[in-house]
Amino acid sequence: MAQTGQKKGKSAVRIIGGDLRRRLLHFPDLDGLRPTSNRIRETLFNWLQEEVEGKTCLDLFAGSGALGFEALSRGAARVILVERNAAACRALTENAKILQAKHAEVHHTSAWDWLRQTRQPPASIGLVFLDPPFAGGLLPQACETLERSGLLAQPALIYLEAETEVRPRLLPDNWTMEKAGSAGDVHYFLARRE
Repeated sequence: MAQTGQKKGKSAVRIIGGDLRRRLLHFPDLDGLRPTSNRIRETLFNWLQEEVEGKTCLDLFAGSGALGFEALSRGAARVILVERNAAACRALTENAKILQAKHAEVHHTSAWDWLRQTRQPPASIGLVFLDPPFAGGLLPQACETLERSGLLAQPALIYLEAETEVRPRLLPDNWTMEKAGSAGDVHYFLARRE
């Protein structure tokens, strides 16, 4: 958890680029909540460069919200943050208020329930951040469920973060791996849905 700070049982991560650069996101110190490090976020958003502006983005396992708020800071039209943990969800809502992020929507529900129940228009999400808890092995299921949801635009970009290397055969057939990297025990990837 690079560049995070501790304050009264809370942690913080800094937005690294865009209009909200240098602003802090505070979140509860919870088991399994590990924000994407500054180094990885910097690499990811270098990969994305022109791909964020004007997009509807989905941060499906939002946690600290570092990826979603970073996208908003860099010009995303709308960011949907989905988080099942109540304390983390409260922090996301508070951070959205503090940042005056009126284009951020926070949903307190599981990723699976949100995908099943959303009224989001079909084929409207152009960028997705998939960073589920490492211990559960949820990434392949999340990819498949997301693909079947009908919510992804064509094309769409999907960022994946995992504790092990993601094999292309674990992805839906119409997703291709474009970029990959690793930092310590974290492996991260950018896939394109055609």
